[in-house]
Amino acid sequence: MKGLIPAAGSGTRLGPFTHAMPKELLPVGDKAVIEHAVESFVNAGIDDITIVVSPKKHGLSDYLGSGKRFGVNITYVVQDDRLGLANAVEAGEHVINGSPFAVVLGDNFFSPDTILQDLKQFHENNKADATVGVMEVSDVTRHGIIKTNGNNIVDLIEKPEADKAPSKLGIAGMYVFEPQIFDAIRDTKPGYKDEYQLTDSIKILVEQGKNVVYREIDGIHIDVGTPEDLMKANDYYLKNNKSKE
Repeated sequence: MKGLIPAAGSGTRLGPFTHAMPKELLPVGDKAVIEHAVESFVNAGIDDITIVVSPKKHGLSDYLGSGKRFGVNITYVVQDDRLGLANAVEAGEHVINGSPFAVVLGDNFFSPDTILQDLKQFHENNKADATVGVMEVSDVTRHGIIKTNGNNIVDLIEKPEADKAPSKLGIAGMYVFEPQIFDAIRDTKPGYKDEYQLTDSIKILVEQGKNVVYREIDGIHIDVGTPEDLMKANDYYLKNNKSKE
């Protein structure tokens, strides 16, 4: 299994911090948020990682390098235009090259760092075509929301209005896919904000009768997309790593 980290976003909600560096390099504790993502792949036994970046985001390769110091091999792929998460995943198809692969968003913080390992095992045990990490959310309008039947996903809605959400289970920025997700991405039409949403691509798999399952994350997930969320992630990390600062 291979890994993919989408890291091409602009981080406009984190200005002025992101005027100086990519949002994925903002610190959570004593390391960049994307480094936590890399460590989750290491713990899951995945050592071949593709990072999808936008033009001029050289800071990520400067920080992570080849991946050697983490015990992994990192390949960088450029997403020329920011056309949504599905498009970012598709940009890495030629490197994934027909393998199953896991996706962790580069600006998301997860704890403990065994969550991806558990999701990968769940995917394999269920012989799934796609496995989506989810957690209960308070604001459904900020997430892709799933409708379930047992362990299976039967519908997905990207950032629904509160009264139209089928559940409180929101997609949490961590996935495991078989390579047929790329065919679904090619069939995906522009959606929310006229972008190609990965939620819509997964929904195509559901409509095709594929085995699309979910697993509730046993831990914490924070999308480090605002200064408040960045502080929340640091507060959690520092308290739980017995920092005295």
